[in-house]
Amino acid sequence: MDALDTSIGEWRAAILRGKAVDEVDADELEGHLREQVADLETGGLATDEAFLIAVRRLGRVDALTAEFARVQGDRLWKQLTLPTADFGAETGERRSLPTMLGFAVLAGALVLTAHLLASSSEAAFGWLARDYSLLVLPVLAAYFAWSKRMPWRRILPLAIVVVALALIVNLYPFTLYGSTGDLVVLHLPLVLWFVVGVAYLGGEVRSSARRMDFLRFSGEWVIYYTLIALGGAVLLGLTTLILTPIAPEVTSIVFSRVMPTGAAGAVIVAAWLVEAKKSIIENLAPVLTAIFTPLFAVMLIVSAVAYLVSGVWRDFDRDLLIGFDVLLLVVVALVVYGISARDATKGTGVMDIIRLCAVVAAILLDGLVLVSMFARVGELGFTANRVAALGLNVILIVNLVGTAWLLVRQVAGRAPAARLERWQTRYLPVFAAWVAFVVLALPPLFGFA
Repeated sequence: MDALDTSIGEWRAAILRGKAVDEVDADELEGHLREQVADLETGGLATDEAFLIAVRRLGRVDALTAEFARVQGDRLWKQLTLPTADFGAETGERRSLPTMLGFAVLAGALVLTAHLLASSSEAAFGWLARDYSLLVLPVLAAYFAWSKRMPWRRILPLAIVVVALALIVNLYPFTLYGSTGDLVVLHLPLVLWFVVGVAYLGGEVRSSARRMDFLRFSGEWVIYYTLIALGGAVLLGLTTLILTPIAPEVTSIVFSRVMPTGAAGAVIVAAWLVEAKKSIIENLAPVLTAIFTPLFAVMLIVSAVAYLVSGVWRDFDRDLLIGFDVLLLVVVALVVYGISARDATKGTGVMDIIRLCAVVAAILLDGLVLVSMFARVGELGFTANRVAALGLNVILIVNLVGTAWLLVRQVAGRAPAARLERWQTRYLPVFAAWVAFVVLALPPLFGFA
């Protein structure tokens, strides 16, 4: 028996002694623990260090396990949280401040150059809107590939995907003001975000635990980017207010040059901040999830009952359907980040019941949306927008039904929370395949109109 098996054996004996879990749950937890250890070892950590970090990530099972992790891991934990000139070196990663600034400047320079090259014609701005994400997100993917020392055999396929996407969306003969072009503008960033995810994971996409890490990163990135954007908006607003009396042309320069350049660079800065702070402060996404899940649950339940009683759902317009899609995606995100912060061995709590209520209400609303959409298709036929919306809602309702089933089993004590986490992470390729279909296949199917 090697050292890892010995350590896991001691850990398993400790959690079983506390009678917090039975043998079946212990098997589930051990599998999750071994996954995380393997992922950390792949990142360059020694086996003993990987085991201690994995125990911490798994959560406190009982006082004995918590004390075990605290006593044996204090030295390692301090090394992980102390700021250094090149934090991440203990996992073989390169995430220095100058490196981040270099990639941020590159992203900003690409966007600024594109704005300078684009003329004032509407066709040129249509091109710019489609290519905006291609100018920024591949740079973020390159930053992760560099910082995580991703091997060339894994970088090359990603580079080919990005080049192919760039060629396809720019060679497609989109109609001016066409809906397929608008769909590409909306969905191409999502396709590229999955490319970023592969780079973030270092090409290790099969592990459920690693996919969950990317989901956590995505939520934290949204929060940091929003905070940066709010701060940047205040800065640009004050700058414009102060300089306009002496330089009236400053307003157009700020909004046409400075703002898009800063927005592009902030994509890289936000990613760097997530990685820099994830071991130092508590993640923000789970905290916000705990605040907003009950509020969304109440809103969803009230909305579902109101629409069912009133019958207004029979005449949903396009804008309202889009709003419901965004709402359903938010519900999925709340569930994901709720379970990401949940103690893996903790019993059923109030938040689990609240999540279940929110998901059930979301299923009812999505069902009303689907009925309304099928009625529209039957009456008016298929369009690119209707196909894209219909497909998304079918994917969402399948995800929500599976989530509800696992939440019911979890609340009943028949399934651990880890199964719900794996359901969400294994569903990611479905979303990726759909957005890729919308970008690549939908435009030619509808004549690029």
